[in-house]
Amino acid sequence: MNNLEKYNEIFTRLFSVEESELNEDFTFATVDKWDSLLHMTLISELEDTFDIMLDTEDILHFGGYVNGKTILKKYDISFED
Repeated sequence: MNNLEKYNEIFTRLFSVEESELNEDFTFATVDKWDSLLHMTLISELEDTFDIMLDTEDILHFGGYVNGKTILKKYDISFED
């Protein structure tokens, strides 16, 4: 499983959505289920999966699917095949 597949699997499982729904519109502001508890669960799963520790600033700004990929790139997580 590549990094994009791992990333998408976390989102689809936690938010109970289809992978096709994961795009620039999938954000904290637009997804009703994305509350603070789910946000921290998401962060925890990402940290465990990619063996990283996100900075507090990155956790606070991790507010969307696309933005999240940009943040993870700072931790040398590549989403290229």
